Amino acid sequence: MRHGKKINHLGRKTAHRKAMLANMACSLIEHKRINTTVAKAKALKQFVEPIITKSKEDTTHNRRIAFSRLRQKEAVTELFRDVATKIGDRPGGYTRIIKLGNRAGDNADMAMIELVDYNEIYNADSAKKKTTRRSRRGGSKPAAAAPVETKASNEEE
Repeated sequence: MRHGKKINHLGRKTAHRKAMLANMACSLIEHKRINTTVAKAKALKQFVEPIITKSKEDTTHNRRIAFSRLRQKEAVTELFRDVATKIGDRPGGYTRIIKLGNRAGDNADMAMIELVDYNEIYNADSAKKKTTRRSRRGGSKPAAAAPVETKASNEEE
């Protein structure tokens, strides 16, 4: 039975696992996306999202909590300065895991984990959809009025 065995140990001892997740979280904060295995990406998501939530409120206590988990001063600085301002209004779900297929060497399931607000491709698509919806609803009346004015101006000439 696996009662109470919620954490994935990733084949490592506790200290090694915590150090690896801290390094991966710092790389994610620095580069905004990293490639890793699916199991490590899921473990990293559980590790980094509470830290990002803490970074929304810039207090000394929250900075110390983040530093105790990340262990790199530069990563904590970038997290509280850049990342927190960009994700300030998001209520959760700061990371996205995209499966990439299997690795050639050992056939391991690979994935890309990224910070959601830093992907311009996905954000551009959602912005286009929103503008399209708005133009359909409110744009019908001004669009109809605009050709009438151009026709009237063309007839006068």
